[in-house]
Amino acid sequence: MEEFESEQPKPELVLTPEEVAQVTSRFMTQVYGWMAGALAMSGAVALAVGSSYTLQELIFGNRFVFIGLLLAELLLVGFLSRKAFDWPASTTTGAFIVYSLLNGLTLGVVFMAYTAESITSTFFITAGTFGVMSLYGYFTGADLSRWGNLLFMGLIGIVIASVVNMFWANSLLYWITSFAGVLLFTALTAYDTQKVKMLAFIGYEDEATDRKAAVLGALTLYLDFVNLFLFLLRLFGRRR
Repeated sequence: MEEFESEQPKPELVLTPEEVAQVTSRFMTQVYGWMAGALAMSGAVALAVGSSYTLQELIFGNRFVFIGLLLAELLLVGFLSRKAFDWPASTTTGAFIVYSLLNGLTLGVVFMAYTAESITSTFFITAGTFGVMSLYGYFTGADLSRWGNLLFMGLIGIVIASVVNMFWANSLLYWITSFAGVLLFTALTAYDTQKVKMLAFIGYEDEATDRKAAVLGALTLYLDFVNLFLFLLRLFGRRR
């Protein structure tokens, strides 16, 4: 009898619409908070690199150092995306912070290549575009999941075209990939916001899991913001 009772499913959690809205709002506030903090750290580090000749020589003067940093970022973001819920909350959070700092080091090239005025203006354009699309993804009643395959194929196409153009150096392809990149990450912002919103109840009544879900959501939106900024900078940035 005791064994039978132990196998009974636990009752599902039932919340009112108001409680659902409160939980979702609280979770997304965490997500945007972590994302904003990561962007601030990356921006501060990138600005420091752009202002320091010593750091520029260290990072960009040796191709092995720069490539090593890029590989470290790729590995870290890959592990973080896959292991976020397996690690302790402190490890997941620490990995996200380290990734933000590493990305700031490589983003220092932005301050070396573009004027401060164009970086600032492009940042505000990015923030406005991101904000509008993220609000759309948050409040829309439409199911954006059907965009998934199309957006993934578009992302693969842009990556391939960008790699090819590193060797071909075709100006027309450069502008095409720039416009396509802006459109892609504008759409991804809405799509990912809706997807991140669905994580709100994964850690309900479990603070550690809730933190890990928020950090993972912040990473997703952070990547959308940074890539949207970089593609907009290719269109609107003024080089030094």
